[in-house]
Amino acid sequence: MKEDVIEDFTKNLNLGNKKNHIKLVIIIALLLIFILPFFFTVDPEEMAVVQCFGKHVRTVEPGLNIRIPWGVEKVTKVKVKTVFKEEFGFRTLSPGVSARYSTRSYDEESLMLTGDLNIASVEWIVQYQIKDPVAYLFNVRNVTETIRNLSEATMRQIVGDRSIDEVIILNRQEIAYEVHELLQKLLDKYETGIAIKTVNLQNVVPPEIVQPAFNEVNSAMQEEERIVNEALQEYNRVIPQARGQARKTVELANGYAINRVNQAQGDAAKFISVYENYRKATAVTKQRMYLESMEEVLKKVDKVYIVDEKQQSLLPLLELGKGR
Repeated sequence: MKEDVIEDFTKNLNLGNKKNHIKLVIIIALLLIFILPFFFTVDPEEMAVVQCFGKHVRTVEPGLNIRIPWGVEKVTKVKVKTVFKEEFGFRTLSPGVSARYSTRSYDEESLMLTGDLNIASVEWIVQYQIKDPVAYLFNVRNVTETIRNLSEATMRQIVGDRSIDEVIILNRQEIAYEVHELLQKLLDKYETGIAIKTVNLQNVVPPEIVQPAFNEVNSAMQEEERIVNEALQEYNRVIPQARGQARKTVELANGYAINRVNQAQGDAAKFISVYENYRKATAVTKQRMYLESMEEVLKKVDKVYIVDEKQQSLLPLLELGKGR
């Protein structure tokens, strides 16, 4: 009898412990269900915007944070470290080394009128980050659509101020920079909370329908440039040579002129000197001039015959010289 009583007491005690354990588990579960909604985590690349009944109350950094649950405070996480990308004029289906692109035409985005009334097909990429989560969430209804509209309007404005050659060949880097600057000003004006990182022109070509004609024009321009370069090369070779020859001829003429002038001045001075001496001593000067002249003449004569002025005939004398 006593053993039965003890056994019944033991069974009641074990049953009571099981019930206590179940109650404890239920209490702990209820506490977790009640407490866990108060906590939330923010990833390192995110920031969280907290609203209380729809009104922004605070912005929290990455980590473990507390809120009032059950619809009192709403948490919206914004990826502020992620770089987002918008493509214009084309779409990438699968990025990577072997990227695949959509075959659909996006001419409504890419075709633009240039400043010289030509048409260019412009494909570009805009990369951006969220710098102000609050402005990003509350100031603009659809930020992505706003970025796309402003990017397209900005690109059309910048392209419309330039010629087709500047857009396609000459000023692509400058165009991308100006679009970046103007687009950022517009986004700041509308307080979108967006920071533009880069604007890259991917592919800028004439429309497909006019590409053959454009290629012919380019070929003609290259041929023209080649001919001009050859002409300039020939010009640079011939003109300096001709200028050098002309300078040489002028210098020779100047030297000849100076020589003739000096010679003429010397002759004139000599004549004047002789004339002065002749005027002062006419007979002596006349005799001296005669002798000097005869000296110059006789140097060129092989034989000299001195004849008496009273000699009647010269033939006998001239015959004497033949025998020798």
